[in-house]
Amino acid sequence: MKQAKLRGVIAAVSGALLMGFGANAMADSTDDIVNALIAKGVLTEEEGSLLLKGRAGEKEAAEKRNKNAVTATYKDGIVIGTEDGKNSLTINGRVHFDARTYTGYDEDDKGNNAITAASSRGADTYDVRRARIGVKAKFLEHYEGEVVLNGTGSAPVLDVAYLNVAWWKPVQFRVGQFKMPFSLEQLTSSNNIDFIERSFVDAYIPGKEIGAMVHGSPWKGVTYALATSNGRGQNGVESDVRVDNKDIIGRATINFAEIMGNQNMVLHVGGAFSEGDVSGADGTAVFGGDRSTEARGNRFFRVPSLVSSAGANDLNQDMKVDRSRLGFETALAYGPFKVQGQWVNNEFEFDGEDRNYDPEIKTWYAEALWTITGETHASRYRNGVFGSLKPKNNFDPKTFSGGAWEVGVRYSKFDGSDFNTVGLVQGVSKEGAINGDGARGYEKAKTLTAGIKFVPNPHVRFMLDYVKTDWDDYFGDPAAEISGFGVNGKAEKDEKAILFRTQFAF
Repeated sequence: MKQAKLRGVIAAVSGALLMGFGANAMADSTDDIVNALIAKGVLTEEEGSLLLKGRAGEKEAAEKRNKNAVTATYKDGIVIGTEDGKNSLTINGRVHFDARTYTGYDEDDKGNNAITAASSRGADTYDVRRARIGVKAKFLEHYEGEVVLNGTGSAPVLDVAYLNVAWWKPVQFRVGQFKMPFSLEQLTSSNNIDFIERSFVDAYIPGKEIGAMVHGSPWKGVTYALATSNGRGQNGVESDVRVDNKDIIGRATINFAEIMGNQNMVLHVGGAFSEGDVSGADGTAVFGGDRSTEARGNRFFRVPSLVSSAGANDLNQDMKVDRSRLGFETALAYGPFKVQGQWVNNEFEFDGEDRNYDPEIKTWYAEALWTITGETHASRYRNGVFGSLKPKNNFDPKTFSGGAWEVGVRYSKFDGSDFNTVGLVQGVSKEGAINGDGARGYEKAKTLTAGIKFVPNPHVRFMLDYVKTDWDDYFGDPAAEISGFGVNGKAEKDEKAILFRTQFAF
């Protein structure tokens, strides 16, 4: 009899609930209805307690189901994750399609001096500059990993692969292949850089390397990072038993505007260092490689190859090079205006049989940008790095309105004059450490870049740059000035290029 009564009450409660969904005057929860029935004597305390207990179990099960529910959304990539936000998998990618054309060479002087393989002239071309696909995973709240493949070569190449552990937000750990903490320009994604190509500075900093890092933001507006790496570049592993030390790399930044609570401004300053040994006959690995213009055209500077006095098959201790890098950076932004600059010095110390060498390569740039449509730079700055420029309103082709427009100018310089020294120059007597393919080219170069970009939405960018490079002070074998650096039988002293990029990222 009692069970029958309870079933009747449950049916009544269920009916009341169904009616209640359509009337605001009814109680808005099962708990409220049960408590009301107990108060009116329809239910006993025991019966009400039994109903509430069952209701509590249902709510707990529902909450558990909601937390574990998997959803799919789109935010800067396809995101699959749980409702509580503690676990997610993001699929992302990018394609940068470039067109490059070079002007300023006098074709009328060609005559019988056809362009040969030794010519350093940039060729007009279309280029898939980047084509990457990757996944980023976040799991159990404290862990994050990313794997990206680059498909622009003959075979896919590992671009990044790392695990980040954030048990404590101010002290996080990262292992794998990732961007080393050194340069503001490099740490800014290629999707978000201010011009189509990075400056001379970018060739002389640690980029994506294999290693480990501790990093974080211990105080508001302050970031730090300290890493160790192989120092051999992307996918580079150390195979030389003579070099035991890894590169030690560090960077620290302060945004004074954030410390002062000014959300419309960026007052960023930072410093970085790198110290380590590197070895081998490959001048690219030791000195950063031959230097092309920022428009990826003429190679105006060539580094020496390193071999011992006994030849390339007898690499000895003389070939270990102590490489030190020092960098300073600043960025000042207010509203739609931003100025940014960096200075980086590379010093290489090694011993020859008769003398020591310590040549330096100095690079720097300064740039200014204005977002014509009013988007602010402070809104895209976070943890010492600038993110993407997102328009206030996406471009609408029907009304031909929306999108973000930005113009900018950059001036940069390269100085390798220290390589114009005895033993490092081709054709000059060698002293133990340098073979016949010594340093040669032009000691200095300067580049002026003017650009405009249109960002119709957060995933697409169109960029147009004019890049003019001048180089001065040739050194090395005089005959090589034309054969190795000239164009059409002339020793060209400048290069003009027009670059255009269509970019898609998701």
